[in-house]
Amino acid sequence: MRFSAHSISTLLAVAFCVSGAAGQASHKSSSDLPPRKVIVGTVMKSFWGEYPGLPKRLEELTGLIDRLTEESRKKYGRGLDLAVLPESAVTGEITRDVVAQSAEFEGPVKEAFVRKARECHCYIVVPMFLLENRAKRLCSNVAILIGRKGEVVGMYRKLHLAVPVGSDSMEGGVTPGTDVPVFQCDFGKLGIQICFDMQFDYGWKELARKGADLVVWPTQSPGIAHPASRAIQEHYYIVSSTWRNNASIAEPTGKIVAQIRPPVETLVQELDLSYAIVPWSTKLQNGAALKEKYGDKVGFRYYEDEDQGIFWSNDPQLPIRKMLQAMGLDEFDEELVRIEKLYDRAGVPGGSAAHK
Repeated sequence: MRFSAHSISTLLAVAFCVSGAAGQASHKSSSDLPPRKVIVGTVMKSFWGEYPGLPKRLEELTGLIDRLTEESRKKYGRGLDLAVLPESAVTGEITRDVVAQSAEFEGPVKEAFVRKARECHCYIVVPMFLLENRAKRLCSNVAILIGRKGEVVGMYRKLHLAVPVGSDSMEGGVTPGTDVPVFQCDFGKLGIQICFDMQFDYGWKELARKGADLVVWPTQSPGIAHPASRAIQEHYYIVSSTWRNNASIAEPTGKIVAQIRPPVETLVQELDLSYAIVPWSTKLQNGAALKEKYGDKVGFRYYEDEDQGIFWSNDPQLPIRKMLQAMGLDEFDEELVRIEKLYDRAGVPGGSAAHK
């Protein structure tokens, strides 16, 4: 039996998804929902060196949010939905006693970001070393989510604290978190992980299990390949906010959809949280068939090097799933389910059992 180059490539892509992204076929698609456009702003900026004092640091960080808001208005004609700052941006680098260098959230920190969230009408992720009880020397590495109206939506305490080589100290005595919350925002469900959490599956899988649409990753240590692999495995967008090298946005295809590198410090990107991942087929024509039928009502990024694309609707009355159904096109997960049933009947090891 002979296969065309595209057929071979598609079979290899499907094989990769089945073997390398276990659980993907059981993911609940968001393609039947109306468009959910969200404009995300993120930052790449280092905070090493002498601490300037809390007032100056807050002025610096709120100024970055103003820059993101202005960039969003210029690029998209409206303001941000979400601003993400790098790990421990409020308190900076811990160079001595972590308790002494941690800060309380109540007071100037809260006031500054509540005011900025209201001014910019956006959610803000505020990372810091939080002083929770000085007498007990209790502090946490946290990211606090502020809502558009200035309300405190919630807080994530970093689970997997960094441990220096040859040391038993977890970030100088920081207390690890115990929970992985998902926060309901008006644009979708938001998850947070921080820096060294990247190395451990637990938090990322918990966020997927709880239905996160978008995960932000404030971090000191940059990364591209690792967050991209998390995005494709867990089926959500990942936005990094870093101290150096790059700040990037990975989409559920595993592709980096937007990125900045030095000397650029700010990045703004619109995403649609209601999307479909569609594999290559003759019907699809690399997305041209949908574009011909629906014009500007459909948006997509198609990747010939992956034989798949991510598609979304720009029409509030017509979800992307209905467009695909009208064209006789299936999403990647639907294709995997169909293929797994064939494998089961043929007695192929590791078929649908890999997703149970």
